Amino acid sequence: MAVSLDQDFDAFYAATHRRIVSHICVMTGSLHEAEDCVQEAYARAWQRWAAISTEIESPEAWVRTVATRLAVSSWRKAVNRLKAHRRERPATETSGMNPDAIAVIAALRKISADQRLAIVLYHYAGRSIEEIAAETGATPSTVKARLVRGRKALVPHLSEFADSLESPRSPHPSDRSLSSRREK
Repeated sequence: MAVSLDQDFDAFYAATHRRIVSHICVMTGSLHEAEDCVQEAYARAWQRWAAISTEIESPEAWVRTVATRLAVSSWRKAVNRLKAHRRERPATETSGMNPDAIAVIAALRKISADQRLAIVLYHYAGRSIEEIAAETGATPSTVKARLVRGRKALVPHLSEFADSLESPRSPHPSDRSLSSRREK
């Protein structure tokens, strides 16, 4: 049985690791921080894998949620350190990323964590509103509100991109029924 659980976890890790790291990287703006948070989330999942694999509907969402919470905790600690030292750290450029991606990541850092998570999951991870609601424990209407407010909060930080932010990506197939209800 232990060998089967090991193989099951190894397959889960191989299938989801890169995707989750990329989602958390967009949220944090740091590949190093994303890798640390995701690795810790997988370590926690491994410790509870027998329960997670059988009792949790989406183990990937569980790992992403744990990694997101670790990242938010890390941000809070960093903010407290910055306040304690009363100094600002200059923004560092991430190698290998284009200037537009860096600008979006910097802007995402300036909005609330809930709005940032909704935007990353919807626009970068391709999740539907219902999937985001299930993953975050929010209602679909709360997710929609976070998306709208998050986009509006990004506009001042991405003024040259304001036109593209006003028209979101094409909706997820399961969101079509929601958008058709809004138009009526």
